[in-house]
Amino acid sequence: MKYLARGAEERLSQLLRTFPAVLVIGPRQCGKSTFAQHALPGWARLDLERPADAAIVAADIEGYFEAHPRRLIIDEAQRMPALFPALRYVLDRAPARGRYVLLGSAAPPLLQTASESLAGRLGLLELTPLTSRETGATAYRRDRWFWGGYPPLVRLRSCRARTDWLDAYVATFLERDLPALGVRVPAARLRLLWTMLTHVHGNLLNVADLARSLSVSSHTVNASLDVLESTFMIRRLRPYFANVQKRLTKSPKLYIRDTGLLHALAGLRDVDELSTWARRGASFEGMAIEELVAQASLQAPGVESYFWRTQAGAEVDLLLVSGGRRLPVEIKLGSTVDQYALAGLRQCMKDLSLKHGWVVCGATERRTIGRGIEIIPWSDVAAGRVDLPLS
Repeated sequence: MKYLARGAEERLSQLLRTFPAVLVIGPRQCGKSTFAQHALPGWARLDLERPADAAIVAADIEGYFEAHPRRLIIDEAQRMPALFPALRYVLDRAPARGRYVLLGSAAPPLLQTASESLAGRLGLLELTPLTSRETGATAYRRDRWFWGGYPPLVRLRSCRARTDWLDAYVATFLERDLPALGVRVPAARLRLLWTMLTHVHGNLLNVADLARSLSVSSHTVNASLDVLESTFMIRRLRPYFANVQKRLTKSPKLYIRDTGLLHALAGLRDVDELSTWARRGASFEGMAIEELVAQASLQAPGVESYFWRTQAGAEVDLLLVSGGRRLPVEIKLGSTVDQYALAGLRQCMKDLSLKHGWVVCGATERRTIGRGIEIIPWSDVAAGRVDLPLS
């Protein structure tokens, strides 16, 4: 199957024109290696997951960089922490732009190591699984929604093959990938928690309830959630706070980031099961949030994502913040939007003094419905035909 072009290619080029090195992070199997090789033809590639490559570099890290002064892709960089201080020394000696691209699969530990060693020398780019636009699923394509966006899975055709791939991905992640990252969490317990999160997906996170169900401490659950979040499996969407005279919710909302993994962990095995699944609205909401955040991060680098909710129940699903610009987004699975669905959005816009708000839904045309609220068809979001007013 031919390579599916990624929207992040232009952003990678921008970063390489600014920094001597760029770190591309994202979950395992999201296509980082393929992305880098196609975006940077002619660059050499070093894979630290390959014992032979790792042994060569470990024998003389500085010597290896001297022999490869530029145009080098380093895959699975988190496997060799000593790489980063050595790279700092190399870059300081010859701080030319666009010399190295590092690929990694674990965010906080990797980012901490990289930031401590390469502050001011390293650009950062997060790569997600394939978006709807990248797979060509530009409308209400239940196939993309149900199976998610991992590239190896997209290339499979049969339902059985895709189900087997997702099951194997979960097992490999728990039993091999996490131990390789130094994570010492029992695989069975983490899988049970991950499965339980399918019932929490799209809701406020109550760690105490999860801890009681698992018969462990809240600290243990939080540590496990940190693992899943740092490896890009879940998103804890934080509540947004501003100087408004309202009592606001303090708990984050929880989402399993890839809908294919969400549905597999929930026990769904066929696309038709999605139409009667009780959590389908929350599933669509999570997919839309991931797509919007991915697009926003390319259009307005450094954008932050939140949700907004008062303790009285007024809520907006997503609030994108870039500098002084804020865009509230309400997400609806259906094609119609009534006044009740707009109540939280209007309250948010009033409290935060915002002039624009979006409702992303299954409508067929884009239109403004007054007071700065615009209906955005999901098909436009999926096709990448939206310019978020954030830059």
